[in-house]
Amino acid sequence: MNTTAASLSGTATGRQGLSTLGALGLCALAILALLVAYRDTVLDIVGIWSRSETFAHGFLVIPVSLYLIWRARNEWLGIPARPAWWGAPLLLGLGFAWLVARVTGIAVGQHLALVLMLPATVLMVMGARFAWAIAFPLAFLVFAAPMGEQLMPMLMDFTARFTVTMLRLTGIPVYVEGTFFSIPSGDWSVVEGCSGIRYLIASLTMGSLFAYLSYRSYWKRALFIAFSVVLPIVANGFRAYMIVMIAHLSDMKLALGVDHFIYGWVFFGLVMLLMFWIGSFFADGDPPRPQQVEVARAGSTPVVAAALLALAAATPWPAIGQWMAAGPAGGATLQFEWPAPPAGWRETGPFTDWRPHYQKPLATRTLFLGDGSGTIAVYLAFYASGAGGELINSRNVMIPQKHEVWQQVGEAHRERGGMPAEVIEARLRSHGQRLLIERWYWLDGTETANDYVGKLIKAQARLAGRDPLSAAVVVFAPYQERNEEAALRARLDAFVEAWGPELRQALAAARIERTAAE
Repeated sequence: MNTTAASLSGTATGRQGLSTLGALGLCALAILALLVAYRDTVLDIVGIWSRSETFAHGFLVIPVSLYLIWRARNEWLGIPARPAWWGAPLLLGLGFAWLVARVTGIAVGQHLALVLMLPATVLMVMGARFAWAIAFPLAFLVFAAPMGEQLMPMLMDFTARFTVTMLRLTGIPVYVEGTFFSIPSGDWSVVEGCSGIRYLIASLTMGSLFAYLSYRSYWKRALFIAFSVVLPIVANGFRAYMIVMIAHLSDMKLALGVDHFIYGWVFFGLVMLLMFWIGSFFADGDPPRPQQVEVARAGSTPVVAAALLALAAATPWPAIGQWMAAGPAGGATLQFEWPAPPAGWRETGPFTDWRPHYQKPLATRTLFLGDGSGTIAVYLAFYASGAGGELINSRNVMIPQKHEVWQQVGEAHRERGGMPAEVIEARLRSHGQRLLIERWYWLDGTETANDYVGKLIKAQARLAGRDPLSAAVVVFAPYQERNEEAALRARLDAFVEAWGPELRQALAAARIERTAAE
C-alpha cells in the first residue's frame, strides 16, 4: 500500500468509513438540491447565457470546471472528507446576500451569491484541505455568473477617447461630444456593442484558464490574468480606430454594417492568438505526474451531517425571498399633488416631447414651469412593490441606444452644495434642441443619486417590513449651445434649492390607494 495514501487516510482505513469519492457524491447531491431550491435563479442565469452573446461562454464553465476537478483527481483522492463547520455561517451569509439582492431586484447579486454557494458547499462538506486542492476549478465557477456589464459605460468612454486620440495623432480633425464624434468623412458613435465588454469577459475567462494550465507559479498566473484584462481593453481601442480608418480611407464604403462586426471578431481572434503566443514563452514545464494514491476514507456521520447542515443554512432563503417580494394583491392608484411653484414661476406648456425612458412605473407626473427668463421641467416616475417595475434598473435610461431622434452625449455624477448632495447629470441633443438633465432618487424619505446606496435603502426598508413609495426625480431644461451649459447648470441648481423643500414634502405626502383583487 502507498505510504503517502495511508498517512492521508486518517483514522478511517481499509473498508471502514466513507471514501472520498463517496463523500464527493454526497456533496454533489447537496449541490443538486441547492440548485433545485434556487431554480428560478438558475433558470434566469441559463436564460442570459442563451440570449446574450456576451455570456454564452457560461454553458462551458461548469463542464470545464468538472473536467479540471477530475484532471486533478490524484491530488485529492487521498484527502479524506473532513467537514469545515465554519462553512455554515458562510452559507448563511451568502443566503442572506441572495435575499437582499432578491428583495431589491439586483439580479447580478442573486446570480453571484448562488454561484459562490457551490464552492462554499464543497468547502463545508469536504473540508478546507480538499477545497484547496481544487481551488482553481471552484474559483472558475465565478465565470458562470453573468456579470460585468456594469463596466460598459466606462469602457465606452475609454474606447471613444482612445479612438479620438489616435485619429488626431493621425492628423484627422475630430469634433467630439461625449461618445459621439465627427470626422470629415462622416459621423461616429461608440455604442454598447463597441464597448469591448464581450472581448474583455471572453479574454479574462480564457486567460484565467490558460494561466492555470500553463503556469505553476502563482505570480505568473496573476500576471497573465492581469495581461488578459489589459490587452483586450487596449486592443478594442485599436479595433475601433481601425474600423473608423478603413471606412474613412474607403470613402465610407468598407467596415460598415456586417463588415463592422466581422472585422471586429477577426481582429479579436488575432489578439487572442497573440496573447496565448506571448504567454507560451513563459509556460512552465509539465508538472511531475502524481503517484497513484489510494482513495482515502473518513467517518460517514460527519459528512452526512455537514451536507444536511449546508442545505439547512442555504435553502430556506428562496422561500423567504418569495414571501418578502410578494406585493399586495390588486391594483394601485397614486395620490400625489404638485406643490405650489416657487415665487415668480408659473406653469407653462411643454417645450419638448422628450421624456425619460423608465420601465413600468406605477405612475408618472410632468410639470413645465417658466419664470420669464426660461423654462424648466420636472418629471417624476413613481414605483411601489407589486405595482409594475423597479426604480433602480439598468433599463431605466434617459434615452435608449440608437434612438431615432435623441442622442445622449454625456452622463456623470456631479456633487453639489445643497440637497440633494449629488445628482446624475446628463446631456441630450437632437437636430433642433439640447437638454441638460439632473436626476436622483427619492427612497424612503432619503435622496441619493447612487444606485448601490439606493438599493441598500430599499433593502433596509423591506427587511424592516416597510414598503415605501419611491420615485425618480428628473429636472431638465433646454439650451442651444454648449457654452450655455455652465449658466444653465447654475440655474437648475438654484431652482432645485428654491423648490426642493416643498417638493420633498409633496413626495413624503404621496400615497398609494390599493384596490382589492376581484
